[in-house]
Amino acid sequence: MTSEDKKVTEPDKENNQKPQSNGSPLPESQGRRDALKALATVPILGAMAYGVYKKQKYDKTMHDVSDVFSLSKETATIPDLQPNGKQIRLGIIGCGIRGKQLLRAAGFATPQSLQDLIDESKKDKKDTRYQLFKEQEDLNVVLTGVCDIFDTFAEQGVAAGANINREGLGGKLGPEPKRYRHYQEMLAADDIDAVIIATPDHWHSTMAMDAAKAGKHVYVEKPLSWTVPETYMVRDVIKQTGVVFQLGHQGRQVDSYHKAKEIIDKGLLGPISLIEVCTNRNDPNGAWVYDIDPTANPKTIDWKQFEGDEERVKEYMDYMTKYKLEKYVGPDERGKFSLERFFRWRCWWDYSTGLSGDLLTHEYDAINQLMGVGIPHSATSSGGVYFFKDGRTVPDVLQTTFEFPDKDMTMLYSATLASNRNRGKVIMGHDASMEVGDTLTVKVDSASTRYKDKIDNGIIKPDVPFYTYVPGKSNVDAVTSATELYFAQRGLLYSYLGGKRYDTTFLHIREWLEAIRDTNKKISCGIDAAFEEAITAHMGTRAYLEGRTMYWDKDKEEIVRS
Repeated sequence: MTSEDKKVTEPDKENNQKPQSNGSPLPESQGRRDALKALATVPILGAMAYGVYKKQKYDKTMHDVSDVFSLSKETATIPDLQPNGKQIRLGIIGCGIRGKQLLRAAGFATPQSLQDLIDESKKDKKDTRYQLFKEQEDLNVVLTGVCDIFDTFAEQGVAAGANINREGLGGKLGPEPKRYRHYQEMLAADDIDAVIIATPDHWHSTMAMDAAKAGKHVYVEKPLSWTVPETYMVRDVIKQTGVVFQLGHQGRQVDSYHKAKEIIDKGLLGPISLIEVCTNRNDPNGAWVYDIDPTANPKTIDWKQFEGDEERVKEYMDYMTKYKLEKYVGPDERGKFSLERFFRWRCWWDYSTGLSGDLLTHEYDAINQLMGVGIPHSATSSGGVYFFKDGRTVPDVLQTTFEFPDKDMTMLYSATLASNRNRGKVIMGHDASMEVGDTLTVKVDSASTRYKDKIDNGIIKPDVPFYTYVPGKSNVDAVTSATELYFAQRGLLYSYLGGKRYDTTFLHIREWLEAIRDTNKKISCGIDAAFEEAITAHMGTRAYLEGRTMYWDKDKEEIVRS
């Protein structure tokens, strides 16, 4: 597919026809019939000639709008790996669902998981997941350390690290990485250059700070922090130590976002006043009711480590107590072993950052990437536990309004974990609106000033797709769950660079590794963007918990109350 094929402008097919005697436009179907009738004298080339006719009409329309809607033909590309780059020795802390996904992005997967993909590809030729993983670029890394407090997850991490040939069951394995039972032991090791952190939210900042202090480069999953005080601390530590830091927002690698930013930067939407972003999922897995591993028990899980860092827990409890939010704490004591809380920790504020820290952050980071909105002036939230009556304290429905008065703009976040109704990320301007996900669509506003003449002359038809950008893809195959589909539609599974499909997490980790090898290389989601993300999420969370609007004092750099 060429770059021309990927970018399709949809002019008004009806209004571009010559008017009939009654002044109404000639229907497209009638126009096509008449055109083919006229070409019927060329029996063999008739259809081809009609194709030429259509292309000429398309080109004319593009010429007609080029003065008001002009975009480059450039698409995002992937830079070559640095030649003779230093091999980087990785450690991973946390080998649960996301941890194993991050390992796969770095080039490591268990033989069993790959065997499953091999078997699925034999059943369905369209299932190319194993082929794509085998073809994934070698990032010149070695996994030397694995840390998890659950023995089964740790063993899976070790098996993935040894599977250097990317084979299924029965393949030849390489040396096994060392298993660590406490992350501090891993950070003290001299054969680890960088760590990937994929633990529950309440450990993110503590581990990131400790890793940076130990001289290890850091890739940490979103969100940056669990409590507000640690947000400032981790920013200071990362800047003071100078390690290469990347926050796990793989949406920074989405091709369609690059084109969306060009459209916004050129003012083609006009002044933007409202943005709507959302989360819609409707299955237990999407609502964090994850499977409980049958091998999990008090002997295979180090519950004491799971409870959290004492200083962080104190920060959490001080806040909840000060503002009389004890109803959101527990109900179980932190020291009480619970398989539900271990595997489904996102459902409780004791470990989680809720919808704000988990799913809102993807949407916010996309908008911050596109528009550089920074931390909002205010946040107001509402919602509750309306569907999943399973003892959780984190809401399954949440609405948050973020105000950006310096941008003359509002952003609405709307979420439900009990409806699959399809809603996109929509950026609304005076002249046009744009929906962005794995693809991009622009619709011109009927009251547009910029495009008024084109609308009046019938060149542009408002409120229908005018410009569509589909980055190099034919379909996203092997999306096997509603949760995967949710991420795929937002461009958070795959991106297309130079016409080739890539795992966005692979691209994000690749960028981080290349910046470790050469500090002149840019990181797309460094500590400053991470700080903005974390404070924004905390404002939304605190607004919900306290039931009042939260404000950001940008001079004092603190969250204040109404």
